[in-house]
Amino acid sequence: MAKDIEASGPEAGEFSAKDYTDPPPAPLIDAEELTKWSLYRAAIAEFIATLLFLYITVATVIGYKHQTDASASGPDAACGGVGVLGIAWAFGGMIFILVYCTAGISGGHINPAVTFGLFLARKVSLVRALLYIVAQCLGAICGVGLVKGFQSAYFVRYGGGANELSDGYSKGTGLAAEIIGTFVLVYTVFSATDPKRNARDSHVPVSSPEVPLQLDHVQPCCRLVLADD
Repeated sequence: MAKDIEASGPEAGEFSAKDYTDPPPAPLIDAEELTKWSLYRAAIAEFIATLLFLYITVATVIGYKHQTDASASGPDAACGGVGVLGIAWAFGGMIFILVYCTAGISGGHINPAVTFGLFLARKVSLVRALLYIVAQCLGAICGVGLVKGFQSAYFVRYGGGANELSDGYSKGTGLAAEIIGTFVLVYTVFSATDPKRNARDSHVPVSSPEVPLQLDHVQPCCRLVLADD
């Protein structure tokens, strides 16, 4: 459905060509941003959010692997643990909470793929994108480091909770699945933050709580689909 509306006659003054506002593109390099505290506050928010996300989700995966390990939990291990669905909701629930907490500070990216996509769309400057990605990577390293520090034996035994290809799947299939899953995530972010959602023929405004809710839904869905790969 078209977002631009043209009217003639007496109704021309009532309706404008656009009933939404496209934000101006972010500058490619904005050195002035480096002098603003808001940039560093946003980077800190991304660091903390990514740290918490990796800590909770990796710990959940390791805990599940331990609870379903027959050599460690006995013959009933197959029925133990939170299950794949529980792992998926751990990912989705953390995204839901962290986006709510950081959206007003940094935009709630919590993923270098999201930041890179928003940079290509000129939603953030190169300076902000690089700082975000560095903060996210450091947060991820520290989050996994906390898991290893608190559960060193389990971390080593279960490979740090890292994903592994299931039997019968090639590396190419796994790569394709990861690409598709990342595309769905980034597409959802762009769809949920599209300024055209404020148009008259849209139903959910950008500021609606359903924005992190959409991410909360897509994250566990992607995890469930990719769990078998």
